[in-house]
Amino acid sequence: MYTLKFHEDMCAACETHDCLVKCQHMNIDLDTAKIQMENIIKNRDSFVLHDCVTCYACEEYCPNGNHPFYLIVTRQEEHKLFPLPDPIITRGIQVGIPFRGDPDITEMSGPVLNMGVFSSLTRRVKSRLFEGLPIMSEDPRKMFHYFCQLMYLHYGKTSVINDRLEKTIQTIAAHKATEIIHFHDECYGTYTSYASAFGIDVPFKSIHLFEYLYNRLLELKDEIKPLNYTVAYQRPCSSRLSSDKHAYVSKIFDLIGVTEGKRKYVDENAMCCGSTIFSQKKEGSRKYCDNIQKLNIDDMKNANAQICVFNCPACMETIGKAVGKAGIMPLFMSDLCRLAIGEKIK
Repeated sequence: MYTLKFHEDMCAACETHDCLVKCQHMNIDLDTAKIQMENIIKNRDSFVLHDCVTCYACEEYCPNGNHPFYLIVTRQEEHKLFPLPDPIITRGIQVGIPFRGDPDITEMSGPVLNMGVFSSLTRRVKSRLFEGLPIMSEDPRKMFHYFCQLMYLHYGKTSVINDRLEKTIQTIAAHKATEIIHFHDECYGTYTSYASAFGIDVPFKSIHLFEYLYNRLLELKDEIKPLNYTVAYQRPCSSRLSSDKHAYVSKIFDLIGVTEGKRKYVDENAMCCGSTIFSQKKEGSRKYCDNIQKLNIDDMKNANAQICVFNCPACMETIGKAVGKAGIMPLFMSDLCRLAIGEKIK
């Protein structure tokens, strides 16, 4: 069993406790934050374990990189304080089993694109942006062999991730590719943040999709025609695990000639899409989810956004239709980049 590398002395010495003080979903002052973090560290009950909406943000807020969110989820499981109803947890865990049958393993050289469980979106990467890249997990019947499992953080189930992740890593590594470009932040965060935090070995280099897109656009720079749109970026919760890559958002926007509208809920202050909150046990969770989505969409409208840019398919599924009804076009970042090099999006 893997164990989280959490430094109690580092947390005790922290002067800001930003992990809790900056939380957008709980109103916690510094003195309360110190008490509640000590309770969590000492494995005592804390209202944080009950009220956490699992938005990942405290991972980014922690100034010491000390993984407070992973600790909170670990404690939720130990105290059996699961955020979601039991039927949803049971079904979700059964659906995500990655070891049914043997995956088709072919050796791949050079950088490889990992679609994870989003094989249905492979059409999105039929583009010169991804030209020449071998694609892992194209077969929808085999997609769960490449499922990073990190979704179960929203379930309060680190044990499921730790039980399955090593086999998923072995499946990816069996292709012999040394560099893996991940279509989804969740996968990238799994192999660069979560695995490291729990001491799980990853024998390949992970590349964030936005870093890849930026560098590929530089290669195609002469073909870029500025799009001249005002856009809003809907930052997913999983991007909190790779905040060092968030700078590529503005770099890409500058390169393809779009302007990011001035928003309140942006960058570190980004508001989640509400996907996991909708189904949580807490009374009023659905109403709270609706309110979060309204805050997001009103913020986009106030920024005069013409396009809302997504990277997470779950975010697109959760809030994309509502964004469209508000008169703002929802687009994946990769599709926006395709438009900039003159490709049509279907």
